[in-house]
Amino acid sequence: MSAQHLKIVSPLSRTAYEIAPVRAIAPDRRRIPFSELAEAYLAAYQGRDPSRAQIIRRWSQYFDGWIACEIDADAVADALDDWAATPVRRFVGTNETGAGVYRELGLPKPGSIIKARACLSAVLSFARDRRMMPKGWTNPCREVPLPAANNARVRFLNDDERKRLLAVSRLSTWPRLYLLILLAITTGARKSELLRLRYSDIDVERATAYVRTSKNDEPRVCPLVPAVLDELRRFGKPAHRDALLFARVGDPDRPFTLGKAWTNAVRDAHLSDFKFHDLRHTCASYLAQGGASLLDVAATLGHKQLDVTRRYAHLTVDSKRAVVNRVMGDIA
Repeated sequence: MSAQHLKIVSPLSRTAYEIAPVRAIAPDRRRIPFSELAEAYLAAYQGRDPSRAQIIRRWSQYFDGWIACEIDADAVADALDDWAATPVRRFVGTNETGAGVYRELGLPKPGSIIKARACLSAVLSFARDRRMMPKGWTNPCREVPLPAANNARVRFLNDDERKRLLAVSRLSTWPRLYLLILLAITTGARKSELLRLRYSDIDVERATAYVRTSKNDEPRVCPLVPAVLDELRRFGKPAHRDALLFARVGDPDRPFTLGKAWTNAVRDAHLSDFKFHDLRHTCASYLAQGGASLLDVAATLGHKQLDVTRRYAHLTVDSKRAVVNRVMGDIA
């Protein structure tokens, strides 16, 4: 910086700056319409949740004409009650007049309502963090109780099912299906996380896989069991280190389309009501039954909130019983 841009404040000062006086925040800034706040939040949002924009724009409809700082707990609760009572609709096309045609899918599950409240809370917290709310303002979402999330699905493979699925996956026309399923069961990683893995993310010497970005926008390291390492060695070295581990044939930068290979494997293994995500539940369930604490399960799966992990609490009964008997079995 040249000397002409500096202003000497005092002969005794060791540094010199040009100072712009702090101005009081204009009152209008703290009376921002919610719709404007919502759009500002979405413009700054860097997450990968594809449903967030739709959810927040629905909140903008509920709070059309509202000033953000005037939204209170009663307004939030009323909107959530209406949300929970409104059937989910899916767009299926247009009719002969060009009007949209929708199919009703039933009422939203409690988890959807919980997510809606969390998205609204994120928008309002965004405003607070940027000094857009009046002094002393508190987030009204905290005063609205959450519905019981009783829609948590816990379907996991028993020993026979696991053996059948792994056996048929070895015979798949896609040679890497066995490796993908084995990774899903032993790491608890999501399908999207596994399909984004690159060879450069695998450290064979340390037996780890580095998940660069998870659903929670946080990286994590997954330990790899010996069977996974053996299978990785079987495929040999890739064309280049940044190639996807589960790439399309002839295109190392595009993930394989799993649908048909997975559907055939589930059918051939005679599994009922089983989805790929249930492999993640399988990992968590095996850990819980094997003596891992809920904190261990949460760390392995990358859960930010322990409440999400509590769905596996009932599976830890046997391991807790063993610990109690070992420590206090002789007390009489």
